Amino acid sequence: MPHPARTTRRTLTAATLVLALAGLSACDPDDATGQRPAAGPSAAQDGSALEALGGLPVKGRAPKTGYDRTGKFGPAWSDKTSAPGSRNGCDTRNDILRRDLTDVTGKNGSRCVVGSGTLARDPYTGRRIDFVRGPKTSQAVQIDHLVALSDAWQKGAQQIPQDDREALANDPLNLLAADGPANQQKSDGDAATWLPASKSFRCAYVARQIAVKKKYRLWVTKAEGEAMNRVLTNCPGQPLPDDSSPGVPVRGR
Repeated sequence: MPHPARTTRRTLTAATLVLALAGLSACDPDDATGQRPAAGPSAAQDGSALEALGGLPVKGRAPKTGYDRTGKFGPAWSDKTSAPGSRNGCDTRNDILRRDLTDVTGKNGSRCVVGSGTLARDPYTGRRIDFVRGPKTSQAVQIDHLVALSDAWQKGAQQIPQDDREALANDPLNLLAADGPANQQKSDGDAATWLPASKSFRCAYVARQIAVKKKYRLWVTKAEGEAMNRVLTNCPGQPLPDDSSPGVPVRGR
């Protein structure tokens, strides 16, 4: 028959081991599947996109009734942006091409109209694209509204003034030169339905969308907010972009 003292010691040792393992499990950032749990609010850093995401209203998508691109957001690519001093007599599409392309040449020496240039690393696909203006070639590089205008209309833009909607449509913060087919595939999708194939750019992409929604008092749907949060848990320190350098293109991390 085992000695009572030894039995007690063995029992205590086993209990101590169980408690120790439980403590290690509680401190382990990875769960049993090897996946890191989703970051909570405490993971958000001051000034980060993740912090700003937590401040966006979460609502359902409103009906698209009444949406009209020209009527509600003004003529396409007008020289009207929200950035101080940005009106230069050139349309917004060409301004963004000049901002995001390298080796830019003007069409027939034009100050405004971009004739050719290079998208050294397309943010959506990661590939190089040579842009040449022409009926069959211009669409290789398109200017994307990161927050699509019809999406914005269904998430709060109906409630903001016309001038603000026109600024949103031409705001460099919301515009990006990108691969034409990828932009067409995105259409008016939000982060819940479409993300860039280039995973290295997703943090910057989502951060820019959040910045636009915050600036123009737009909301996110539950599914959209959850998708944004999943992206940003991989980069909780991703800064929230602003208007301080509107001419600086977005780059992937």
